Amino acid sequence: MFNTVLIANRGEIACRIIATCRRLGVETVAVYSDADANARHVRLADRAVHIGAAAARESYLDVDRIIQAAKDTGAQAIHPGYGFLAENADFARKLRDAGLTLIGPSPETMDMMGSKAAAKAKMEAADVPLIPGYHGDDQDDARLMKEAERVGFPLMLKAAAGGGGKGMRVVHSKEDFEEALKAARREASGAFGDERMIIERYLPKPRHIEAQVFADTRGNTVHLFERDCSSQRRHQKIIEEAPAARLDDEVRQRLLASAVRAAEAVDYVGAGTVEFLVDGDEFFFLEMNTRLQVEHPVTECITGLDLVEWQLRVASGEELPLAQDDIRATGHAMEARIYAEDPDQGFVPSTGRIDALVLPASGGVRVDSGVDAGDEVSMHYDPMIAKLIVHDSTREACLARLNQALAASFVAGPTTNLGFLQALAGSQVFTEAAIDTGLLDRELSTILNAGEAPLDILAAAAGRWLLMQESQASDDTPWDTCDSWRLGEPATRSLDIESADKRITVEAAGFGGHYRLHIGEALHPVRIQQLSDADFSLTLDGQGRRLQIHAVGEHRLEVCLDNRRWPITRHARFEAAIDSGASDGRLLAPMPGKILEVRVESGQPVSEGETLLIMEAMKMELAIKAPMDGEVSQVAVSADDIVEADSLLLEIEAAEQ
Repeated sequence: MFNTVLIANRGEIACRIIATCRRLGVETVAVYSDADANARHVRLADRAVHIGAAAARESYLDVDRIIQAAKDTGAQAIHPGYGFLAENADFARKLRDAGLTLIGPSPETMDMMGSKAAAKAKMEAADVPLIPGYHGDDQDDARLMKEAERVGFPLMLKAAAGGGGKGMRVVHSKEDFEEALKAARREASGAFGDERMIIERYLPKPRHIEAQVFADTRGNTVHLFERDCSSQRRHQKIIEEAPAARLDDEVRQRLLASAVRAAEAVDYVGAGTVEFLVDGDEFFFLEMNTRLQVEHPVTECITGLDLVEWQLRVASGEELPLAQDDIRATGHAMEARIYAEDPDQGFVPSTGRIDALVLPASGGVRVDSGVDAGDEVSMHYDPMIAKLIVHDSTREACLARLNQALAASFVAGPTTNLGFLQALAGSQVFTEAAIDTGLLDRELSTILNAGEAPLDILAAAAGRWLLMQESQASDDTPWDTCDSWRLGEPATRSLDIESADKRITVEAAGFGGHYRLHIGEALHPVRIQQLSDADFSLTLDGQGRRLQIHAVGEHRLEVCLDNRRWPITRHARFEAAIDSGASDGRLLAPMPGKILEVRVESGQPVSEGETLLIMEAMKMELAIKAPMDGEVSQVAVSADDIVEADSLLLEIEAAEQ
């Protein structure tokens, strides 16, 4: 076993690796950029080395600085985590030349599997099923168009050198192919430095099921069962689970055997994932990830194994800890990725200081996080806050535990996707394990907007909670009590509450903790009892409901009810309601970022929904579109400009009706 390991990564995965190294008595070295000087992984590691500026290319992607940091600290091995340099064959070669061990496969294997085209050729020889398509070396536009017509539309364009949804486009017609090819190449070039593409037949409703494989240097290769990663939005995974529900056992065994053959065919060493698209009883090789996956904790939960420990042991030359027949799977596990992003604004990443962070890490719930309360979500990196992982004896019990854990979770500061995760986990399609990889992109609004907001319950819960907080904050004497007590007879307290874009006036009559609430025109007796920090029992009109209430600030709440999360705002009395749907034509940057392309000029007519410019922020391309028909009256930015959040990008004068 190694004495010292340098972790060439940041955030959640760096913290995860540190935890296993500490348990094994292995010293850890963290590396960090200017933006991460006070990051959690830096605080947790035994030692830390500064490697450059905030931009990833000047720090976490700087191979020479990382190797020098390893030499300076006496590290014998480097764990790349996932992302950044994790699947970079040149990095692996330079480590080998420097006498350092990469905790991962050989650079030759990375080269082969990092190229989707080369990987497909190798899999074909190993009798692993492939999706019909084109993965040749001729990348001329005309050749790709010819191959696209041969495969037929719709089809999938993919970056030959990468994964994670980067450089990937679904093309529905020949007319859309040229523009989609340009966009996919641009994104692939930016993400992987390689604009080569492959073409595949598009499967409209496949499941994404992947097998975890492990191999050592002594010729042993095993699988650690499969994971279902079909819950995706724009090819980004959201909730993963193991084992895959509703998968025929005969198909499962064939898929796992194919995954082992795939690993053996490329002389794989370490932890890898062979991904498949499953369509009925058929499955097709998608790609192989030559690293640890984000969703590896669900495999750890059902097997009881530590995959990072296995990585360390294999990389140090040890044999696999267990043979295939000794590996068992028990129960069911799910993982939900909590991101700083705004689902109501197209999932645009959110940045800022995390003022409060509540994640329930107990009772069958595991939390892998890269941040603590007080940390910043930076514009420079992936906006993941944490992974919430649950385990139980059955899928039904596991899902119930996930719903409870999500409702108990709370983040104050940047906007998060917690409400979206609750809606997805509580939806009928997820409950029935009926999700395919394209479902969320097709029916996102249906899942997000399932059912009307229970305004009476939300108003009663918020109103009664606010009154309770005021009562608790006041002194015991009647003269200082913040309720409706007055000499003669009680007064009425008035609260102006907004939820689901609707304003509600709540009039409270009573004092001493006992209230009747006028909500709209109706009078309701309301009682609320606090069961734990955020757990409450609400009785409204004699009917009891259990819910969670989280305080975002002095005037904002989040109420969790029936697997949904409802933001609630308390307005100052007589505060004017603002039409949030109105647009003055000023388009502002949704977050800090870089302008990649400006497609319009001043005086140009535009149509609603037309893409006006493209910016890059937090590893994503964001298309800024026209909110209405009109004419561009001002362009305030140019390509390559760096902009701050809320900076003016351009302005549109609405067309006359």
